[in-house]
Amino acid sequence: MILRWFTFLLFSVTAASAQAENIKVSYAFAQLGEPKYAADFTHYDYANPTAPKGGSVTLSAIGTYDNFNRFAMRGNPGAGTDTLYDPLFTTSDDETGSYYPLIAESARYPDSSRWIEVTLNPQARFQDGSAITATDVAFTFHKFMTEGVPQYRVYYKGVTAKVISELTVRFELPESDRDKMLSLLSTPVFPEKFWKDHNLGEPLSAPPLSSGPYRVSSYKVGQYISYSRVKNYWAANLPVNKGRFNFDTLRYDYYLDDNVAFEAFKAGAFDFRNESSAKKWATQYRGKNFDNHFITKDEQPNDVATASSWLAFNVQKPLFSDRRVREAISLAFDFEWMNKALFYHAYHRSNSYFQNTEYAARNYPDAKELEILGPLKGKIPDRVFSQIYQPPHTDGSGYDRANLLKALDLLKQAGWTLKNQKLTNVKTGQSFGFELLLRSGGNDQWVLPFQHTLSRLGITLTIRQVDSSQYLARLRKSDFDMLPSPYPAMPFPDSNLQIYWASSFVNSSYNRPHVMSPVLDGLIAQINQHQGDKVALLPLGRALDRVLTWNYYMIPMWYNANNRYAYWSKFSMPTIRPTYSLGFDSWWYDANKAAQLPAQRR
Repeated sequence: MILRWFTFLLFSVTAASAQAENIKVSYAFAQLGEPKYAADFTHYDYANPTAPKGGSVTLSAIGTYDNFNRFAMRGNPGAGTDTLYDPLFTTSDDETGSYYPLIAESARYPDSSRWIEVTLNPQARFQDGSAITATDVAFTFHKFMTEGVPQYRVYYKGVTAKVISELTVRFELPESDRDKMLSLLSTPVFPEKFWKDHNLGEPLSAPPLSSGPYRVSSYKVGQYISYSRVKNYWAANLPVNKGRFNFDTLRYDYYLDDNVAFEAFKAGAFDFRNESSAKKWATQYRGKNFDNHFITKDEQPNDVATASSWLAFNVQKPLFSDRRVREAISLAFDFEWMNKALFYHAYHRSNSYFQNTEYAARNYPDAKELEILGPLKGKIPDRVFSQIYQPPHTDGSGYDRANLLKALDLLKQAGWTLKNQKLTNVKTGQSFGFELLLRSGGNDQWVLPFQHTLSRLGITLTIRQVDSSQYLARLRKSDFDMLPSPYPAMPFPDSNLQIYWASSFVNSSYNRPHVMSPVLDGLIAQINQHQGDKVALLPLGRALDRVLTWNYYMIPMWYNANNRYAYWSKFSMPTIRPTYSLGFDSWWYDANKAAQLPAQRR
């Protein structure tokens, strides 16, 4: 009798708990706010649903490749291999942090965000026509957790995936984490029948069985790779794909040097170029093909959350462990002169890790920020509380004596002195020198002026240029003192911040400065706890921005004031452009425009 009563009581409590937990079911999800597109949307606003299919486009890549596995922990993956596998849900380019169904059809999760069940589209297929099932999804997640890059295993530690039915998979989290739960929706899906016999951490010398809109049709390792549109692609008419992926063929030709690639573009060897060099844009985009309008130039203002360029110190190196040393070297980076003399005023200075957003710390800390920062006093730079961060500024003459004097004063405070025109450690007699690691073939005209300015401080900068494969290998092994580091557009503070800054990701190639800071770990933990709450995220994001910038983990370089690109005039595009990308995958081959070009460029 007692046992029956206990069993009844246990069932009642469990049932009541289940009823109390609100379950949300939807076709789309947003990290912050609501998804832009309603359930009955037919296509993205920036895609033309009647765009014609056909034509070929040739693009360029710099360096080389030896691998068709984008997720391998060694080797150099080929251009375009990131598109071989479709994810469960995909994103749009005119909003941030929203997910729309691709392989999946819908998902459901509770208010606690402790689990999420994803239901797959029964029509979903790999490129050999076989069905994509929940078993493939669970297999993929397990593959990432056992053979994938370390940062994936750290981020999803404790998460499990189990098959509920043929078309339903359930992810369970060890604790409530809405942002991490939603991030699982972007999981790509691998075919178990192929990958069960291959290690995800190892390179592939031949293309794998895939699921995306394009398949590898021909290649010569290190020289080119060509993709053909999958004519019977099952997802071609889904709302997220309608009007996109219009070219029949996409080919990437490899060049060892960007200057050679540029000349090849002007001669018609490939069709589209995204220009990173302001000098080239201002002085070299001319000639008969431009005069005849065979090549079109376009420039769009960059006024949304944007990727920016920085120089990362490896702060695990004893030379850079002192913040004063890092600030001193930052003072030697003369952006104003470079922008005038080398870049034709084409760049803006990076000054925030939330560039062009409201989360950038642009004023003195307000009351809510001080509540967050107050308990950290003594553990963070005092200037966080009393000054507004701005990168060092010069008069643009190239001889900014004032900044160099400040730099020398900081270096003396850190235990360095000038001796025979060499910066020398007072205690050890060590000369101050370090290596800047660069990928060969890029536009690095800023390097020599930076090297010269450092020499005026008695610092020896050694420039080391290596090919793309060696660069990746050294990056993965943290074998560098300093290197240029792109920082992605951060529209709002999300859980990805831990990959870039948390101590648990110190060995990740994303945490370029190799920062280990309990202060940052605590701030990021608070940001993770408040995902979806914009009121809480605003002061947290600004507080994090202040702590990062005043610690000088990276030297701010620049971001493009405008996005610059040029193309041979055989394309058309929708009148509406996406907010956060160029939207090249919604362009199409225009036979009428192509007919006006020389025969060999049509």
